[in-house]
This record gives sequence, C-alpha cells and structure tokens, in this order.
Amino acid sequence: MLDARSTIKRRLPLRLILSAGWLGLLTLAAVFAPLIAPKDPLAQDLFLGQLPPFWLQGHEPGYLLGTDSLGRDVLSRILYGSRLALTVALIAGSITCIVGAAMGLLAGFLRGWVDVVISRAIDIWMAFPPVLFSILLIAVLGPGLSSIIIAIVVIDWTRFARVIRAEAMTQGAMDYVASAQIAGRTRLSTMLTEILPNVLPTIVVLLTLEMGISIIVEAILSFVNLSISTDDPTWGGMISEGRTSIHQAWWVLVFPLITLFLTVLSFSQLGEGLKDRFDPVLR
Repeated sequence: MLDARSTIKRRLPLRLILSAGWLGLLTLAAVFAPLIAPKDPLAQDLFLGQLPPFWLQGHEPGYLLGTDSLGRDVLSRILYGSRLALTVALIAGSITCIVGAAMGLLAGFLRGWVDVVISRAIDIWMAFPPVLFSILLIAVLGPGLSSIIIAIVVIDWTRFARVIRAEAMTQGAMDYVASAQIAGRTRLSTMLTEILPNVLPTIVVLLTLEMGISIIVEAILSFVNLSISTDDPTWGGMISEGRTSIHQAWWVLVFPLITLFLTVLSFSQLGEGLKDRFDPVLR
C-alpha cells in the first residue's frame, strides 16, 4: 500500500508539468497568435484548397498543417481559435466558480431555509439537459461571446453548488468550526476563515474541470453555428467543416480535434494534480 502511494506521489510532478506545460504553450500561442501565425486565418484561396500537411506529398511551403476546402491555413486557424477557447474558459469558468461556490457555501454552512431554497433551485436547474438548455439560451440571447459566457454560467453553477454544499456540510460538523464559534466568531467569519480554506482544493479542481467543460460547450455551439461569427476561426467550427470532408482532407478535422482533446485533458489533469498536492487532508 505504501509503495503504491509513493508511486502516485512520484507521478504527480510529471502530470502537473505536462498539463501545465501544454496549457502554458497554448496560452502563449493565443496571446501571440498575430505574430506567430504563418498566414491570415481568414484569407481564402480556392486554388490552394485542401492542401495536405508538410510531410505528405503535394504540400505547399508555408502551410505546415495544410489547408481547408477554402484554402485557409489550418495552423493559423487553430492558433486564432485558441484565443476564443481560452477566453471562454477563463471568464466563464471563473464566474461559474464564484457563483456556484458561494451558493454551495451558503447552503452547506447556514442550512435551514437557505439550504432548502438553493437545493430546490439546483434540482430544478439540473432537470434540464445542459446541451439543449445552452442551445436554447443562445437562440434567445443571440450568438456572441457574452451570450456563450452567460449560457455556461447559467447552466454549470449547479455543478459547483452541489459539491461545495456537501463539502461545507462535512467541514461544518468538524470540531474546529465549533471551537471558532465558541471563541466568538460570527458565522460569516467562520465560513470565510475556517470552511473556505478547507474546501479550496476542491474548488480549484472544479474550476479547472469547468474550464475544460467551457471549452467543450463553446466547441459544441460552434459546431452548430451558434457561437460567434461563422467567419471567425473556432475549433468547433473547424471540426464541423472537417467532418464533411474527412475522406478528402482528414487534417481539417483531426488537428483541431487533437488540440481540443489535449486542452480539455490538460485542464482535468492539472486540477487533479493540484488537489493531490495541496489538499491539507492528503498532506
């Protein structure tokens, strides 16, 4: 048992390094996309349509990952698409985390009618299929970055609230909470200084997972043309286009799909690694 635990501990740094390294590289690519993108992501040239990647016969110099059916550079579109994906992940994930964690802390620690109201709201919200609910919200609000963020926050705050509520209830039954209240601390002070630090590792894990989920939601909405303008490069839009030409130009589908998979996986592994490393209980 001890050998297994020590093996897990040895693997943690590698998992953190790989996931953080990929996300850091992707962030740099998104920030400096105008400088490092080899081509204009919107430039079309039908004479250069469906060019293969550089290692296949028939490639064109300067188009490392090939082109789509309209002659647009795949690599440049992936780089520019990462800007929207990471923006949605950061903003939508953070707002969802704040709203959901606050609701969960209030419900789990205060109990009583506050818990009843928030719990019933969670049950009602989770009765709706999340993907269909997001599509409905976008259809009402209209396509755009702000609409995507609002849809993600409205749908996913329950994910935080349920987990943090359970964590807050568990921590609230601990002796250190009773000692803080006996010492004269207010309920708000106890919640912020005693409960919150102990549920923070769980919040961090949920936040990183939510960032990955936000990217998936944005990709789904882009796939069905409900994200931003159809001319702007998005991973979901590239996947949707590549699906129709998979037999003639597989690279249009595969490369953005791999980028999406690695990004979501990195967010997941980063959160799990941070929890294992900084959770006070595990330490």
